[in-house]
Amino acid sequence: MLQQLLEPTPLPPSIKANRIPSGSDTYNEVLDFLYDEAEMLDNLRLGEWAELLTKDLEYNAPLRHTRSTSQFDQTYSRNVQHLHENYGSMLMRVKRITDTKSAWGEDPPSRIKRLVTNVRVYRIDDSDDLKVESYLLLTRSRFDFDYFDLIPCVRHDVLRREDGALKLARREILLDQVVIGTPNLGVIL
Repeated sequence: MLQQLLEPTPLPPSIKANRIPSGSDTYNEVLDFLYDEAEMLDNLRLGEWAELLTKDLEYNAPLRHTRSTSQFDQTYSRNVQHLHENYGSMLMRVKRITDTKSAWGEDPPSRIKRLVTNVRVYRIDDSDDLKVESYLLLTRSRFDFDYFDLIPCVRHDVLRREDGALKLARREILLDQVVIGTPNLGVIL
């Protein structure tokens, strides 16, 4: 029962024949969405970012394992996760940072840049939703430290059009690191 609660909904496949070409109107709209989202998060416009979320949001970051080449498909354990959020819990994370003094891990806030690249967009069969794959490199500078953290990952998103605008319905974050090289995941990936 608990394992079923932690198991995320399977992502739709990325079917090569359904790939939307770069430079098309839809591709550019998705790219603008990702760039605008990164800018909102980098500048702590979290309330505005929360408006980009659908009410049935799933936001997951499964645990990564180091496996041999022959076991590569077992690299991620999807029922053990760093982050397992839904719309309500994500809004609580946002409000904790913006409306309380209890988010001391991010006060003063980290200085963050989200670099989004390698964006691929796919139509999903029998749906108007879009599957989006992207690479994210997050740089995080904290306090007066003379070094910064790097968090590289792949994101698998499902974007849905609601009231004429794209919204984030699903995000799975596949971190490159088994041991995350930052003191906490108090940031949104």
